Amino acid sequence: MAIQAACLCGTVRYEIEGPFSSMLNCHCSMCRKHHGAPFATFAAAALEGFRWLSGEEKLTHYKSSPNGTRSFCSVCGSVAPLLMRDAGTVLVPAGPLEGDPGIRPQGHMFVGSKAPWYTISDSLPQHEAYPPECGDVPSIPRPTVSAEPGKTIGSCLCGDVAYEITSAPLAMYQCHCSRCRRARSAAHGANLFYKLADFHWTRGSSQVVSYKVPEAKRFTVAFCRRCGASVPQESPTLGGVVVPAGGLDTDPGMRPMAHIFVNSKAVWFDITDTMPQIPEAPPLPTAR
Repeated sequence: MAIQAACLCGTVRYEIEGPFSSMLNCHCSMCRKHHGAPFATFAAAALEGFRWLSGEEKLTHYKSSPNGTRSFCSVCGSVAPLLMRDAGTVLVPAGPLEGDPGIRPQGHMFVGSKAPWYTISDSLPQHEAYPPECGDVPSIPRPTVSAEPGKTIGSCLCGDVAYEITSAPLAMYQCHCSRCRRARSAAHGANLFYKLADFHWTRGSSQVVSYKVPEAKRFTVAFCRRCGASVPQESPTLGGVVVPAGGLDTDPGMRPMAHIFVNSKAVWFDITDTMPQIPEAPPLPTAR
């Protein structure tokens, strides 16, 4: 049975005829920055069963490595599937999938690059880099950022956009709402909330694109127009800024406080930690 998926704005839609052959959670810094999430989850299927239904012309492609290209919707920034034509395979980000894909995550890869604020609590196999079935694939070295006293630093995947925050976060939640899952193209979002007065773009603010869901009261995302990486979204009316934790280069010093909107959780993802689970929205952090 075919399963469909769509980006946050609905411009890009696609369909995959199963079955999916594998599903893995990737913790590499490139995936974390691109998705803005603690990890990305990709499901693999035969390329011959994949079809674009609409919006292919709205995709932007960013060459993130000599052998890799990442694609995203140029309207809302949602990550699009990776078509591996030489291998006859498509890698589909699991977050936007509509319905049950009939497969569950089978392991974690690149746990050597795992975010310091995220704890893997399930019993799935963990691989330092690529799992053995991928063969001897070399890892791509990534730049490191040194922590600065009193600052939390973040950036996009291509490096055009960078930012810093000079205060402690007000709150941090793992969000399972369907909008976050589409926007981050992941199992869930991980968002930090800060006072807007303590947030500063250090470069590339002109490269930031914002998209607001028309029917939503506030839900807005921001991304780098060149690489599609999730970046902070400022809210002047609330005096705050929402920072996707996956884009951080240094430890924010806070750990997730709860899972929120768990009534909208992806059917293929199990919550295995002991954090509180809130069915819908949590109290709004006070930024003023």
